[in-house]
Amino acid sequence: MARATRTAGTGGTGPSATRHHGNRHGRSEQARLAVLNAADDLLVEKGFAGVTMEGIATRAGVAKQTIYRWWSAKTDVLMDAFLQDVAEDLAVRDSGDLAVDLRAYLRDLAWFLSASDSGAVFRALIAQAQHDPAFAQDFRARCLDQQRHRDRRALERAAERGELPPDLDLVAEADQLMGPLYYRVLVTGEPVGQDFTDRLVDAFLHRHGLTAPATD
Repeated sequence: MARATRTAGTGGTGPSATRHHGNRHGRSEQARLAVLNAADDLLVEKGFAGVTMEGIATRAGVAKQTIYRWWSAKTDVLMDAFLQDVAEDLAVRDSGDLAVDLRAYLRDLAWFLSASDSGAVFRALIAQAQHDPAFAQDFRARCLDQQRHRDRRALERAAERGELPPDLDLVAEADQLMGPLYYRVLVTGEPVGQDFTDRLVDAFLHRHGLTAPATD
């Protein structure tokens, strides 16, 4: 669901808007995507409190009952929207060079979390998890565990290639590398541009005796 490629009118709400329906063979993929896109858009426009199941149904052009057949609450819709977006938009590149891959991934992650519609969904879900213990448990299991694995994937590949020691605590190293980025996005709101992410990578490489490539 790349926001930049969506055409105008995908979430129309007028009488001429296309209505999508599930079928007896399973949920309609077109309807599912319309609902996820609508949830993303409404959150960006109205904030978390302004997103309702009724509003999602209207924007997506589906019956509210259709949404409730698939999701029990708006947090479930938004979580599925985030999972689909992150799978599409946040690939971990594999060039065979740890420095190159880390630079690319942190730049992509910084943009994704701070500037994309999907990042707005992520920040809203993080906030909701602070005062909803049941949702927090589900969110960690379905989203955060996957994201933490994605964050350390380049390190795992480097260890497999011998660029990093095989006994290195990759979980702790990924937390130390990525933590300042999440802190700025979720706490301070300070910039997370390329200079910042490249400095994080350079510090990691220096700590492990690796040579950083020249800055673009």
